[in-house]
Amino acid sequence: MVFARSQEQERLRADVRTLCAQFGNEYWRALDRQRVYPEQFVRAHTEAGNLSVLVPKQYGGRGLGITEASIILEEVNRSGGSAAACHAQLYLLSALVRHASEEQKQRWLPPIASGALRLQSFSVTEPEAGSDTTAIQTTAVRNGDHFVVNGHKNWTSRILHSDLLFLLARTEPRETVTDRTHGLSLFLIDLREAREQQPGAIDVRPVRVMFNYETYQVTYRNLYIPADNLIGREGLGFRYVIDGWNAERILLAAECIGDGDWFVEKASRYATERIVFGRPIGQNQGVQFPIARAYAQIRAADLLRYEAARLYDREEKCGAEANMAKLLASEASWAAANACLDTHGGNGFVDEYDVERKFRETRLFQVAPINNNLVLAYIANHVLGMPKSY
Repeated sequence: MVFARSQEQERLRADVRTLCAQFGNEYWRALDRQRVYPEQFVRAHTEAGNLSVLVPKQYGGRGLGITEASIILEEVNRSGGSAAACHAQLYLLSALVRHASEEQKQRWLPPIASGALRLQSFSVTEPEAGSDTTAIQTTAVRNGDHFVVNGHKNWTSRILHSDLLFLLARTEPRETVTDRTHGLSLFLIDLREAREQQPGAIDVRPVRVMFNYETYQVTYRNLYIPADNLIGREGLGFRYVIDGWNAERILLAAECIGDGDWFVEKASRYATERIVFGRPIGQNQGVQFPIARAYAQIRAADLLRYEAARLYDREEKCGAEANMAKLLASEASWAAANACLDTHGGNGFVDEYDVERKFRETRLFQVAPINNNLVLAYIANHVLGMPKSY
């Protein structure tokens, strides 16, 4: 395992840090209060090419790997921002780059790379199925040269700020497949065409959550999708989604690392500057030890994040590493968040310190995109060979 960062990667990190400095805490604080999508921020990173790093160079992208993509998202969160507004385009690109036909790549990748199109939305989870993705009920039925989609999804994020959407739907009844992972197909929907040509086919309802995260419940009513928007082979979409999930877990781990470093730096600085009873509160072991322990957890998780990214970029199996990186990084960022809040005391609950905002944001990572208990179940079964628990 070699984790030395190249000069190109360090330049990328520095460039992202410089760009993020234009969007300070005041920017994010105002958006959080109003629950507003950070359009200006996303546009700036799009124009800088940060959201097309995974697009191969022959299609107009930067041709970099998940390692570089993870550095970008890490720096966004470390700057005090939230990468949730734009991270989907990075992990969704993996399915398009790895599994789409050449004609589909030629059609969609160049405009994504240029910023003419945004791929920010993924419609998978359903209320009844929850984490059991193989139990989804949304159907896509073949009708000539189209598929007709009907069903209901939740946690479909950023759909109003996306031009393209990935949809996982059932193309074969669950009771007729011998392998429960079969019978699901992946489609790339052009939302612009759907909105213009089929008004009412996609019903979108906002869901307000505890932090500024734009997500929706979506109902599909006789939505017609061109058959040539099917990604890969019909019925194997779940396999393509898994590939994207590994990328997603690595990127989310990097966001956690960025959050963790933000909390540790914030807590360390406050503990050094805050004087109570005639001395810095950071001189007390009860204050400094939780911060130091969280920092150690972050560094350990960071190593596993880079190992998972290395394996992914080499197209080697990385399911265990990607899941464990997400598990450890989310726990490390939460430990850092609690240490930071405790260090700030009452001030940690005051919005102008930004701790409570980041505290709310980083809590998500223990339950999404996968609950940490499911990660543990995966490790127990697929790594340790214990009986399957779900």
